[in-house]
Amino acid sequence: MGNTSSMLTQYDIEEVQQHCNNAFSQQEILSLYDRFCQLDRNGGGFISAEEFLSVPEFAVNPLSQRLLRMLDGLNFKEFVAFLSAFSPRATLQHKIEFIFKVYDSDGNGKVTFNDMLDVLHDLTGQFISEQPREIYDTWIKTYIVVASSFNSSSRGSRLH
Repeated sequence: MGNTSSMLTQYDIEEVQQHCNNAFSQQEILSLYDRFCQLDRNGGGFISAEEFLSVPEFAVNPLSQRLLRMLDGLNFKEFVAFLSAFSPRATLQHKIEFIFKVYDSDGNGKVTFNDMLDVLHDLTGQFISEQPREIYDTWIKTYIVVASSFNSSSRGSRLH
């Protein structure tokens, strides 16, 4: 898969479409490929963290550093699979698994209290340090109980 949409064959498009569980139409895949090629400035077929950070909306996202560990070095097929979680055609299970990976900082298959606290800190910045920790303890424990019900069908991932 080269640097222009004309280099994608029908087979490539169908393969990518299948890889992302049909979350995108063939036309959307072509558009994503054009965007991928714009981001892949060196034409190597992979997008680096620095290239992702060149997108202003991504760079200012408070969770960008967490997302970067999922994104760095993706090829086009992986790029589309990553973006498929944001598609309206993605299943609820797929969206839950995606956000679980964002919250699971160390990739150990568990979302711990500290993982949740880290996400809260990422989202609120210094504000979290100004609040009593007990407020966050209660909020996070409640969230974990609620989220655990969604996690019961997830593939081996656990909230703790």
